[in-house]
Amino acid sequence: MGAKYIKKSIEESGCKMPGTGTIINVIAIIIGGIFGLLFGKKFSERHRDTLCKACGICVLFIGISGAMEGMLKIESGMLKSGETMLIIASLALGALIGEMLNIEDRFEAFGEWLKMKSGNAKDKKFVEGFVNASLTVCIGAMAIVGAIQDGILGDYSILVTKAILDLIIIMVMTCSWGKGCAFSAIPVAILQGSVTAFSGFIKPIMTDEALLNLSLVGSILIFCVGINLVWGKKIRVANLLPAIIIAVAAAFLPFEL
Repeated sequence: MGAKYIKKSIEESGCKMPGTGTIINVIAIIIGGIFGLLFGKKFSERHRDTLCKACGICVLFIGISGAMEGMLKIESGMLKSGETMLIIASLALGALIGEMLNIEDRFEAFGEWLKMKSGNAKDKKFVEGFVNASLTVCIGAMAIVGAIQDGILGDYSILVTKAILDLIIIMVMTCSWGKGCAFSAIPVAILQGSVTAFSGFIKPIMTDEALLNLSLVGSILIFCVGINLVWGKKIRVANLLPAIIIAVAAAFLPFEL
């Protein structure tokens, strides 16, 4: 969903109770996890591995399509690419900050804590499933802008659309990675709930350019999640999360990257 369409939705939507969108999204993820567990039990390890690869390929193309939407444009009848410096600066600085904060290890430590507290100590794929699923459903413009719309106008239309997508994604991922994927509902609740609560402060920051930057860099991170799903963990994606903040901040620089 393009940034301009999202922005227009914020301005034209009707009012409903704030916070409903995140609740619907969380419930959808849990339902997707339940369905995934039920269907996953019917598959052999070979089937689950192939399904995981298929899911990874889907995530790759979701990331590619979002990134291309932000990088490519038509000028004078010709297709041109741009935003290269923004991508380099955001990912390089974001990776440096993320490694200094060690976000990936903290995320995995939280996953280990959840594994123990939820009685899944013997589930070897729990943490990996939790981290990959959480990054997939948390990164992107829909999560941020949908939560802002929900908080300011009480309209959860964007988050309902996201909830449907998340249900399908989590169901497929749970078939392959197990229960950990369903627990991605927790970071979604924390992230979107926080954005909704502070939406009045966040909305002025989400200009058209900031939304485009967030969508572009977020799509690249989603692509990285897809790489990990297809080829095993190759990229510490959580440590790249600060790149999204850098990308949004770049929209307010007095010069263009």
